[in-house]
Amino acid sequence: MLILLELFVRFFRTGLFAVGGGMATIPFLYEMSDATGWFSHSDLANMIAVSESTPGPIGVNMATYVGFTTGMQSGHVASAILGAIAATLGLVTPSIIIILIIASVLRSFRNNSYVNSAFYGLRPASTALIAASGISVALSTLFYQFDWGKGFSILNWKGWVLAGVLWFLTNKVKKTKDLHPIVFIVGSALVGILFSMN
Repeated sequence: MLILLELFVRFFRTGLFAVGGGMATIPFLYEMSDATGWFSHSDLANMIAVSESTPGPIGVNMATYVGFTTGMQSGHVASAILGAIAATLGLVTPSIIIILIIASVLRSFRNNSYVNSAFYGLRPASTALIAASGISVALSTLFYQFDWGKGFSILNWKGWVLAGVLWFLTNKVKKTKDLHPIVFIVGSALVGILFSMN
């Protein structure tokens, strides 16, 4: 029961401060990984890949995944389902509360210069969180290990090859340049599955 409460509280804090969408939750998930040990940094890279490949918001998908896998550590499917529900509710509850508050006072604050300035100031913070997430994902995909103190260790040649092929197909080949992104997401998922079998 305590693990469900901890999942809810940790994801509530993540949902409260991750401004800018699902990718902005990734730095908080790295911190959660270090603090709890529920999942490793390499697990997080896999979660990002699965969450991006499945329908729905990435933040919600990742919260559900973490809650399920954390609850599953007890060995019971019911605990895993409750963990998924607790983590997901924790992540979305701050947004629901904030939206309800904003909706109730929006008319009176719609033209307030302070409110407009606050939202304008949130843009760079949101951009920075998303950029940090992108860099973290790229580093964990292209290098087997990354440590700010030690620098880069072994290159993940499969990640570099896949990144190069994707860049070439989306920028240089006319026939594939205009394909829907889902084609590349599904293709990358299949390549990832094939690479993991070796």
